[in-house]
Amino acid sequence: MSARGATRTLGTLMLVVGVALLVWVVVVWRWEDPFTALYTTWKQHQLSQSYDKRVRDYRPPEQIESVANAQAASQAGLVAAQVRAEARQYRLDSKRGQAIGRLRVPRLGLNMVLVDGTDEGSLQKGPGLDRRTYMPGEGQLVYIAGHRTTYLAPFAHIERMRAGDPVTIELPYATFLYRVFTKKIVQADDMAALRSNGREIVKLQACHPRFFASHRYIVSARLVRIEPRGEHAITAPARVLAAAPLAATEG
Repeated sequence: MSARGATRTLGTLMLVVGVALLVWVVVVWRWEDPFTALYTTWKQHQLSQSYDKRVRDYRPPEQIESVANAQAASQAGLVAAQVRAEARQYRLDSKRGQAIGRLRVPRLGLNMVLVDGTDEGSLQKGPGLDRRTYMPGEGQLVYIAGHRTTYLAPFAHIERMRAGDPVTIELPYATFLYRVFTKKIVQADDMAALRSNGREIVKLQACHPRFFASHRYIVSARLVRIEPRGEHAITAPARVLAAAPLAATEG
């Protein structure tokens, strides 16, 4: 092959590779990485089976001291205290990487099993609850992270969330409905986002901008309704609890 022919062949190959890369970027940007999506789909299937078993086997603690001693002014207060005690016990019984619930966000078309943990392995399975925060029902911060371009990209379009949008978290002991009230972008190392202020808020977090991790995009939603297992639904307690430290410091 002549030098001119070799140059032409090399140029053609480079053009083909360039076009393929461009198509790949567009696919991932518009939708998601299909290869990692297959892995997460398989993991979600396993987690779904695991979570369904947790629901079937779930039994509330026989005696909960905090409920027995609660000075509740109403039946709703007693129910909220029961849920809070069950939530804490469920958090302490859960293990990193385990299926703990189901997360539904209609605006994002999201209905996935929620994983305990935000380490790399856990987030490859699906959206994960930061173990330094709390379980729904404890009256504190519930912080959930998820990928934006890979592993089914649960929070790919988190920026589309609007005030009033519902966020639902189902757990064996109760189902919790939250409504979005604000969103913001913070530095990736901003630990203030993990501080609980004594009121139950769920924060959904994804890296920002897409394909980078210099910042975090955070959507916050307030608890508005609790549907305890085997009980009538109640509105979220108006009472604000004492602000709690990072859950990890409690063991």
